[in-house]
Amino acid sequence: MSAAVYGVVLAAGVYYAMVHGDAVDVLGFGGVMLVLFGVLAVGREWDPRLSLAVDVVLFGLAAATDGSGLAKALFVLVPFAAHLAFGRRVGLLAGGLCVAGMVVVFQVVEPGWLGEAEYVNDLLMFAVGLVLALAMAETAAGEARVRARLEEQAARVAELSAAAERTRIARDLHDSLGHHLTAVAVQLERADAFRERDPGVVVEAVAEARASTRKALEDVRRSVRLLRAGFRLEPALRELVGSTTGPAVAVEFHGDEEGADETALTTLYRAAQEALTNARRHARASEVRIAVHFDPAWARLEVADDGRGTGGRREGHGLSGMRERAVLAGGDLEVSSTGHGTTVTVVVPRRAG
Repeated sequence: MSAAVYGVVLAAGVYYAMVHGDAVDVLGFGGVMLVLFGVLAVGREWDPRLSLAVDVVLFGLAAATDGSGLAKALFVLVPFAAHLAFGRRVGLLAGGLCVAGMVVVFQVVEPGWLGEAEYVNDLLMFAVGLVLALAMAETAAGEARVRARLEEQAARVAELSAAAERTRIARDLHDSLGHHLTAVAVQLERADAFRERDPGVVVEAVAEARASTRKALEDVRRSVRLLRAGFRLEPALRELVGSTTGPAVAVEFHGDEEGADETALTTLYRAAQEALTNARRHARASEVRIAVHFDPAWARLEVADDGRGTGGRREGHGLSGMRERAVLAGGDLEVSSTGHGTTVTVVVPRRAG
């Protein structure tokens, strides 16, 4: 804005001086304006108070050497700059001082200026320019505040997203690796307990520990692939079922997972993983059916097995972890058991919020 005003004032002043044949005025006025352009170029890093003071002095010199009288318009930039640098009150005060200064100059130059239409028009036009400049400064300051708030909120969202991602990864590691490593520890303790009494049990325990280690490694590799490629529930579940030994597992999908949050999809996946582990290790099931349903608002997972049921046993850490995941995702988990078979149902919103 300042450069445009400087350019208009310079062109008008030089034209006026050339028309009236006053080369001295052209040199003096042009020199002051060139200094103003130089200050505009190098003064961006200055302290705002110093920059404003230098501008006021140069504006006064420009007005004194300008025969056209248009250089007075430079002073509309004073409240504009003051508002942006120091706030609305200082901007209004600067505008009032500019008007008062012009009145004093008119009174000194032409004591009867109130009776001269030219002077009155100049004052009124200057006042209009000040109002417009202050309005523009208020708009610019408001936009700057909005940008600052948006940047702050964006940084906060990024921080929360990073924290949520760290929490999700930590939970994934706990749910997958924690389970397998616990199984390895149990089997190795079993092998240690039977090493003197039953070598066959030792061999079996070590073999199961080795299998759990392989599954832990597979889970890590699968998690890395999912992090790189983006999570898709159907292929992930089918891969999980394909790597599961024990009961026969059937998988059904109803509806389209497209558009569902990754949080919802990973919650269902981890629930299916834990339910499959329970059906294989604890329920002694021979068949398991996994059904996933997507509707416009919700995603639902059902894992039903034909095992021996829970038998009123207390809910273990695996189920507690699944329930916590579901609640954090805005959903719920239910376990029903009739004594012959168990059904785990997890319902979560397709999208958060």
